[in-house]
Amino acid sequence: MKRLVIALAVVLTLFGCKGRRAALLPNISGKAGEVFVVIDKDNWEGALGNAVRGLLADDCPWLATREPLYTVVNVTPGGFADLFKVHRNIVFFDIDAQVAKAGVTFLQDKWAAPQCIVAVAAHTSAEALELFQQNGPVILSAIEQAERDRVIRNTLQYEQHDIAPEVASVFGGAPHIPMGYKLKKKTPSFVWIADEKQSSIQGILIYSYPVCKDPAHEFDLDRIIAKRNEILRANVPGMFDNTWMTTSTQIPPTVEYIKYRGRTFAQTRGYWEVHNDYMGGPFVSHAFYSPDGSSIIVAEAFVYAPKFDKRQFLRQVESVLYSWEWKSE
Repeated sequence: MKRLVIALAVVLTLFGCKGRRAALLPNISGKAGEVFVVIDKDNWEGALGNAVRGLLADDCPWLATREPLYTVVNVTPGGFADLFKVHRNIVFFDIDAQVAKAGVTFLQDKWAAPQCIVAVAAHTSAEALELFQQNGPVILSAIEQAERDRVIRNTLQYEQHDIAPEVASVFGGAPHIPMGYKLKKKTPSFVWIADEKQSSIQGILIYSYPVCKDPAHEFDLDRIIAKRNEILRANVPGMFDNTWMTTSTQIPPTVEYIKYRGRTFAQTRGYWEVHNDYMGGPFVSHAFYSPDGSSIIVAEAFVYAPKFDKRQFLRQVESVLYSWEWKSE
């Protein structure tokens, strides 16, 4: 335990040169969406463990069936061997009366790359619980960002290079598209891209429309959904006559406003369905201004996978939206 604490402290000193070290580190292990929590058995089975599970293993929103946000695996400090140290996501609790300074530290690429480590140091279990609860949103955001960045990194390594230029020719920018996706439709204001397998579909829709007369309401949820339904009805037909993609009203969608690495957009989540048919699934969209401010561009990700858990399908295709780049960048 003491050696682990010393190692974590040393990383803080070496953090500035992590870029040079990353090339020398082994690749991460573990499945996407998995988090190792290093904590003793008593705390794992007590209030602290309940708080960890309540945050990281909470129900993943906007999925038709219950799935946890992350698959959480407990590892005791004594069992935290080299095999586990290369895991992709680690939340490490150091609870000891001799801890020099209590707090939460975020580390990258300590034992492997690209790795995300959250280190919680506390004098008592009660203090560790308080620190974890206070920093819960930031901890969750750090892990989410790490998972997202891994998808984007993999996409850049294995990109379907012919699609982004087609999209950029319409909208002035595009996300990076992974291999396996195909361009299904392209018009002067609409693009449909999809990775269609026998039992699943991961789709990306990108479309634009003129700004409204009242900019104060441009990104109101009602307007976003009204334009979505209008455009998808015209461009995304179902398998049969008189069927098309639309927004489900059984559970109303939600919108939040995001600032991400210099970009600002309205993020909408909800369920899509096919009018007059039984297909459906989750979607997430990013709505933002075009560079000249004359139109709204929407980049949307959706999933259809009736036979499978959908958490990772959605996380993969949603991450693609975050890779958007303008041609001028």
